[in-house]
Amino acid sequence: MTRAPSLARFNLAQPGTRGMKVAATGLLVLMAVTFLIARGFEPSYPWLAWVKAFAEAGMVGGLADWFAVTALFRHPLGLPIPHTAIIPRNKDRIGETLANFLKENFLIAPVVARRMRHIDLAGAAGRFLQAPQGEETRIRRGASRLIADLFESLDDERLGGLVKGAISGRLRQAEIAPLLGHALASSINDDRHVPMLEAAIRWTARALDANESLIREMVKKRTNWVLKLAGVDSRLSDSIIDGLKKLTVDMHTDPAHPVRLRIEQALADLANDLQTNPETQGRVEELKLQLLDNKSVGLWLDTLWQKGREAMIRAARNPDAAMAGKLGEMLKSMGQSLEKDVRIRTAINQFARRTVAGLAASYGSSIVKLVSETVRGWDAQTITNRLEAAVGRDLQYIRINGTLVGGLVGLALHALDTI
Repeated sequence: MTRAPSLARFNLAQPGTRGMKVAATGLLVLMAVTFLIARGFEPSYPWLAWVKAFAEAGMVGGLADWFAVTALFRHPLGLPIPHTAIIPRNKDRIGETLANFLKENFLIAPVVARRMRHIDLAGAAGRFLQAPQGEETRIRRGASRLIADLFESLDDERLGGLVKGAISGRLRQAEIAPLLGHALASSINDDRHVPMLEAAIRWTARALDANESLIREMVKKRTNWVLKLAGVDSRLSDSIIDGLKKLTVDMHTDPAHPVRLRIEQALADLANDLQTNPETQGRVEELKLQLLDNKSVGLWLDTLWQKGREAMIRAARNPDAAMAGKLGEMLKSMGQSLEKDVRIRTAINQFARRTVAGLAASYGSSIVKLVSETVRGWDAQTITNRLEAAVGRDLQYIRINGTLVGGLVGLALHALDTI
């Protein structure tokens, strides 16, 4: 069975604890010595009765508080007195009580949601992103160094494989045909396809100019020798080339050209088929899977990952430069939106509240179990020593206050006795 780590290696003691313990014990000894001296000289100096009363009551109060403080952690003087050594004997119950306290006050979804209702995470994030200097900058630099070290320390090949596998897996699961159809339909509705169509027409015109000799050669090869003797092949080639050039010019200058309208109608039909036609969607999905299985796509994803990783490390190593560029402007703009836009801030805070509450509902019991089992696995003597050291100054103040308060009570009782 794996043993929980001991607390012995953690130094939880408050500074000055040993000195306070010596002071409390010294004050108790002082009360005892004062009591003995006052008692011995009281017949000669009657006023010492007041001193004796103070010292006697202070000694009793100090001893009582010493017993109470000691009984929390061990048996006083090593005697097995009932109801002493409370913490060692009830270590497991304390762990369960602490775990239940955490669960009931922090790890129940309604409690978490109620506590987070007054926390403005989005506003804090907005102020953090806008801060040009100060504590936020130091935090950002520390976080940047941590991110850079993390990326450099991880196994690049395995991490890259995980990233590429995750991207590929998401692409395989996603139905891209409806997305492409919706994007194409939106482009047509907003006339964003027009520049692309005109660019295609211009490219066709340039292709005709560049391949004019190839077209003439093709016509010449397909013309019989009789027509060649008559020179028909040259005139036919000129007619074809001039007709194609005129077609590209007319399509470019006339938005209502019949060929252009048919092309636009074909694009609209394609957009509709991509969204509604199962056969078209199946062909697109098949093409997508073939592309993902292609080695060239794998190499492209690998290159994309390497460039992204290098860019993240470079930006993390020099966060000031990254924040000074377009990334910094974008983050500052995002911070302004988070801080000033009430709707965005409310939505983000609501999302964060639901997320944390969901985590508490899902993992609250596991956290409680972890706390309980961890405390149960601690060594009793070790946890006793560490807890005593952690609250040692306050415990010794209890002893000192008990001694002084006891002495004052003794004076009051002596005063009532002499009235």
